[in-house]
Amino acid sequence: MLYTILITVHVLATGGLIALVLMQTGKGAEAGAAFGSGASSTVFGAQGSASFLTRGTAALATIFFITSLSLAYLSTQEVSRKSVTDEEDPVQQVPADEQERPRPDDGASDVPTPTE
Repeated sequence: MLYTILITVHVLATGGLIALVLMQTGKGAEAGAAFGSGASSTVFGAQGSASFLTRGTAALATIFFITSLSLAYLSTQEVSRKSVTDEEDPVQQVPADEQERPRPDDGASDVPTPTE
């Protein structure tokens, strides 16, 4: 149950994180800024207050990392599942070499026996 909830939150956080990253524009959005034309001072300048997209990305990234670590921890835990077929029989097993072999009857059987 917990594993299913974590997987669902993880997938939703991944989708939201991808969407938010793709909606943001990079610091060097203008190709000319990298080559010194015009507004190159804004490429590495002060960013100012974080926008909604940046805060949302940080929140979803935090959720993504927490769910990743939680899923990794849960997947390393050993689960002990018991099955009826895994249990030993209550009847004591006797090795084949210790079992009594049936003795052939004196011709009472329909199955032919080799004669010596």
